[in-house]
Parts: sequence; structure tokens; C-alpha cells
Amino acid sequence: MPKPFTVKVLTVEAELDFAIQPSTTVKQLFDQVARTIGLREIWYFGLQYMDSKNLLAWARMHKKVSQEDFPKDSPVVFHFLARYFPESAEDELIFDVTRRLFFLQIKDSIIREEVYCSPETAVLLASLAVQAKYGDHIPELHRPGFLAAEVLIPSRIIEQHKLTRAQWEANIIAFHKDRVGLAREDAMVEYIKTAEELDMYGITYFEICNKKGTRLWLGVDAQGLNVYDFKDKLTPRAGFPWNEIRNVHFSGQTFTISPMDRKGKDFVFHSERLRINKRILALCMGNHELFIRRRNPESIEIQQMRLQAREERSQRQAERAYLTRERSARQEADRRRVELEDRVKKFEDEARVAMIALARSEKQAKELEAKVKQAQAQAAEREALWLAADRARTEAEAAARRMRESRSVSDEEKAALIKATRMAEARAAAMQEEAEKRDREARELNEALLAAKRQQVEDARALMAASQSPPPAPDETDVDGDADVDEEAYKAMTGNEDLLANVRSQAMKERVTMAEKNKVIKEQLQALASILGKELDATKLSDMDRLHRGNVEGGRDKFKTLRNIRSGNTKQRVADFENM
Repeated sequence: MPKPFTVKVLTVEAELDFAIQPSTTVKQLFDQVARTIGLREIWYFGLQYMDSKNLLAWARMHKKVSQEDFPKDSPVVFHFLARYFPESAEDELIFDVTRRLFFLQIKDSIIREEVYCSPETAVLLASLAVQAKYGDHIPELHRPGFLAAEVLIPSRIIEQHKLTRAQWEANIIAFHKDRVGLAREDAMVEYIKTAEELDMYGITYFEICNKKGTRLWLGVDAQGLNVYDFKDKLTPRAGFPWNEIRNVHFSGQTFTISPMDRKGKDFVFHSERLRINKRILALCMGNHELFIRRRNPESIEIQQMRLQAREERSQRQAERAYLTRERSARQEADRRRVELEDRVKKFEDEARVAMIALARSEKQAKELEAKVKQAQAQAAEREALWLAADRARTEAEAAARRMRESRSVSDEEKAALIKATRMAEARAAAMQEEAEKRDREARELNEALLAAKRQQVEDARALMAASQSPPPAPDETDVDGDADVDEEAYKAMTGNEDLLANVRSQAMKERVTMAEKNKVIKEQLQALASILGKELDATKLSDMDRLHRGNVEGGRDKFKTLRNIRSGNTKQRVADFENM
């Protein structure tokens, strides 16, 4: 019995090992991989490997795995990758698993610089990749440095600019913040849509030459064939869309493409290897078939797949809407809880202040009562002073009366009497003044005591008011949302939603932003390009960078160039190719 052997299949997400029989075909292995990863849109994908000539090749579905041209004494390793690209990923890719595979493969191609990307577009794509992985930007969770382990920008771009990792991260986060409310699956689609505008997106290049022997590049993509100068893979010089091509065939190293116009001239080129022509033919046939399929009514199978995908997305949208409501309800409940805690804390602070004030007023009242008692004890002294003053006044009046009545009193006696009278009057005045002073002090003490008593009563009332329980929070049974929701499941699905901001208003902003996306993103990219331009080391620019800059300065983009090179008749374009 034939001995099975192990095959390793690498997808953009995982590494899979399969034990297969020598009789196993590539199609059987491919179907097994597709079932394992849950892929149904299989027509875009294939199994790629490195052949014995050290060239990348696609496994042929009808052949046995053991018949493929693997290097001898090396493990059998396939890469499960997209071989054909859609014209519009948003319209054509049906299931999220397909979109995710395309997203990861395109992202990897950009990072490894297989697809050229300008610095500002790389930052925009990086922000979409962050949205696809982390979701909405949450400052409390996504602190500076959280992207330190991520590879989001091609190394060429980082080396060309005098920016730190923190500065690159800040530029990415600036775009990431504008993506609030964009679902992770939709962020992947936005990434692919943005990448579709890159000049090298979805193109497979083959080295060819025309009749003159000029080295050129042939680019095969979802819309047709393009011819490039050997030193410029960004700007095609001639283009032939699939709807203008009637037949494709080769003989040896000569490849012939016949136009729909039978009177037109064939497009003929040459390649160095026969196997290259075989791969060009296979790629042309697959892309042409998909091109025709897109323009025909969809099969029942595709319609059913789209219906299933719509139902799944509708279910996810309903789940997201439910989680959004729950999130808002929790945020409202948290807001009320915090508000109640603040009120309780305020009441406690007021009560503490009132207790301190009451204790202070009680102390002051006791001190004043002690002083009043002391003043009352001194009342007898005041009465004695009043009586002494009255006696001194009476004696002075009596002495003065005797002096007036006595006419025989000598001058010395009169002087003595006058002096005694004046001393008595002064002593009486001093006693009266002292008595009045003590009366004033007594009155002031009584008034202060009354004020202290009043303050004590007010402080006691304030303490009673502060000590009362704060009013209960509003009934939260209609917003709590805990009755039918598992807490751990909710947190796992929402990623610590307690820290989120008000999603409803931000989602509305996101809808407006999406409606104005082209204008806003254009302005953002222009501003970022200006910032990056100031930090650019021009000595490190690559040939691709210079070519891209020339296209931008000339007002050319991918789609304008394609429209331009595909205009006119086929005969003229073939002539342009032969004269290159």
C-alpha cells in the first residue's frame, strides 16, 4: 500500500499540515484546505509553491500533488493565496472570511513592498488595519506605545523619514480616531478599496520582449493586459482590456493575443521560458473567465451565497445595535451611579464641615458662658463701685455745702476742702467709668453668647440636614440591561465597553464622514504628505518613489492612466507596443 506523506499548507492566518496519499490530486488537497478554513468563494484562490527552477508556480488542479515540480529532497510546502483579484472587492467578495483573506494578503504584500505604496497612503492603510484589529480607538486602552509590536508601515518608508516610532504611531492614531463606529469587517473592506487605487494592486508581472527585443513587463490583472517599461512598473504604456481580446495562445516562446476586431493586428510578444508562457496563459484564462462571469447573470449558487451573507451581516448588525444599546444603557447607569456617588460624597463633606462648625460653636458658647458667669460674679463688685462712687459724690457735695455755709473757715481749710472735694469727685467719676465699662463688657458678653447660641442652633440644623440619606437614584431597571446578558460574554464581545465614549453620536459623525470621505481624506492625505515631506531624506528615495512623484505632479493616477492607454483602436496600441 502506498505510503502517505505530509504536506504543509501556509495560509495568511495559519499553518496547516495534511497527510495525503500519493494519488491525492491538487484539487482534493485544495478542497480540504478550503473546508478547513471555511472558505466557499474558492475560485479566487490557488496553491502556490516554489518549483525546481526557483520560480513561483501555481499547482495545477487536475494533477496529482506528487506530480508537481518540487525541488528534490525538500518538504512539500504550498501557500494558499489569492490568485485572481476582483475588480471591486466591495461588490464581488461575498463572505467575511474571503474578505479577511484578501485583506491579510494585500496587507502583507504592501508591507513586504511587493506593491508600491506612498508614505501618506501607507499611514491611511495602517489606520484601517488598526481599526480592523483593535476596533474603535479608546484612549484609556490604546495608550502610547500599544502599536510598538505591530508592523504597519513598509521599512523603506520608515528609513526614508526622520520620524521616531512614536511619531509614526501618532500619525496612524490621528487617522484611527476618525474611524470610530466602523466595524472591523468594514474596516477590512475599506482597506482593500483603498489598496485598489494602488498602481501595482492585483497585478502579476511577467518579463517579456517585443519584436524589437525591448525588455518590457506584461501585467495581468482582473481587467486585462497592460505593458510597462522595464524600469517602470507603475505606469502602463499600452493596455488591452479583456472585452477586446478574442483569443490567447502561444507557440514555444512566442505568445499571441488576437483582438476582437478580426481585421486588427495580433499582439505578439516573447518570453524567455516556455513555462512562463504556460503560466501567462493560465492566468489569462482564469481572469478572462471571471471577467465574463461578472457581466453575466449570477448563478443560483452565487445568489444563495449572497443571501446567506446578507443574513449573516444583518444578524451581526442587529447584534452590534443591541450591544450599542446595552453599552449606552450601561454608560447611563454608570453616569447615574457616579453622579449618586458624587452626591453622597458631597453630603458627607457637608456633614463633616457641619460637625466641625457645630463643635466650634459649642466650644465658643461654653467659653462665653464661662465669661458671663465671671461677669455675673463681678456684678457685686460693680454694685460696690456704684455705691462707693455715690458715697464719694455725696461726701464731696456735703463738703462743698459745708464750705459754702461756713464763713469762718480759713483759706487753708478751704483749699484743703476744695482739694478733698475734687479728689472725691475724681474718685467718683473713675468708679462710675469703671462701672460703666464693666456694664458694657457684660452686655457684649451677653450679645456674643446669644449669637453663639443662634450659630449653634444653625450648625445643628445643618448637621441634621447633611446627615439625612441622599435621595435615591432613578429606577435603573429599564436601562441596566443585565437581565438577559451574560456579563463576561458581553465584555468579551465588546472589549471592555465600559471605557467607550458615546458611540451613538460618534456613529452619526462617522456616517457624515463616510458621505464626505473622498474630500476629507484627500485633505488629510495632503496635510500628512506636507508633514512627511519636511521629514523626508531625499537621498534615500527609490526609483519607484521618483516615478510615483512624477505621476502625482503630472496629475496622473491609476484609473486616469488606464483610461488613457485603452483609448483609441487596438491596431494603434499594438503598433505603440511594437515601437517601444
